[in-house]
Parts: sequence; structure tokens; C-alpha cells
Amino acid sequence: MIYPIVVYGSPLLRKISQEISKDYPELKQIVYNMFETMYVTDGVGLAAPQIGKSIRIFVIDTTALSEDDPDLEGFRKVFINPKIIEEKGEIFTYTEGCLSLPDIREDVDRPEKIRVQYYDEEFNFFDENYHGIKARVIQHEYDHLEGILFIDRIAPLKRKMLKGKLNDIAKGKASVAYKTKLVK
Repeated sequence: MIYPIVVYGSPLLRKISQEISKDYPELKQIVYNMFETMYVTDGVGLAAPQIGKSIRIFVIDTTALSEDDPDLEGFRKVFINPKIIEEKGEIFTYTEGCLSLPDIREDVDRPEKIRVQYYDEEFNFFDENYHGIKARVIQHEYDHLEGILFIDRIAPLKRKMLKGKLNDIAKGKASVAYKTKLVK
């Protein structure tokens, strides 16, 4: 099942998501559907709030970015109840986009390294370190679980300049090749 993407203007995107247990109903199907939705929308990550579920889970697959960085090939993971334990290293700038903010791309500063603890879809526990683009994608998706959008991390003036585009998205006027919905 391909989920419609919840877009900017939905209060759900601003909520802190709830942890889940390993017996969460239909967890494996939700994970499968999240990957399918992410692939159909050409994303490299998708968080549960973006599909209308306020739970702490996101999926990533950075293979689409591997042309520039072969290390990203096959990096496909499920993060359940993640906690970023540490962010460190130099701050680096990279242009980010988001399925919930169609047609908006901006430079975002983030730390280059993270340590994250999480469970996979089998509820195996992991405590891992990531750097570079892998760390960035994880941080971006993790922010969704915290009710943060990447536009919250750009300069106020840039955000102000995006006001018209953001209002259009909130009014359902964004033109994208995937289904979207505004959850009130």
C-alpha cells in the first residue's frame, strides 16, 4: 500500500511521536509500506509522521545518492524508537528537501557525526555511529519524530522568503507526482 504523504500545514508534523513496542499492530506491514511509499516518491527517507502515524519509526535507503558517494549504495535501514545520543564533528552544509515540503530545497547546517541507538524491524537493538550523508539523512528523519522540519533549521529570513510556497503547500496547491494529504 502506498501511503499519501502528509504535507506542511498538518499539525501532526509538529507533534513529538510516541515510542512503540515490538507487538505494535501490523508493524512489518507498515515498514514494508513505508519503503514502498518512499521508493514511489523518490525519497531517501520517510518518517511515520509523514504517513499520518505519530509513532517513532523511520526508514531510509540512500542508494539513490550513491552515484556521488559509493558508500551510500545499499544503505537501507529501519529505525524504531531511535535516540540520537551524540552529535559531534564539524558542522557541514548540504541542500535538503523533504517529501512533506514539495518543491522546497534549502541549505541546512548539521553536525557531520552522530551516535544513534535504535531497534530494527525485528526489535534487535543497535548502538551505532554514522558520519556524512548517512548521519544527515538520519538526523533529518529523526527531526520528523521530534516535530521538527528542516525549514526550522534555516535562517529566519530564508524562512520568511518561503512563506508563499509554504502557504501554497498548506492549501493543497503544491504540484507533485505523488499523493499528498493535509491532516488537520
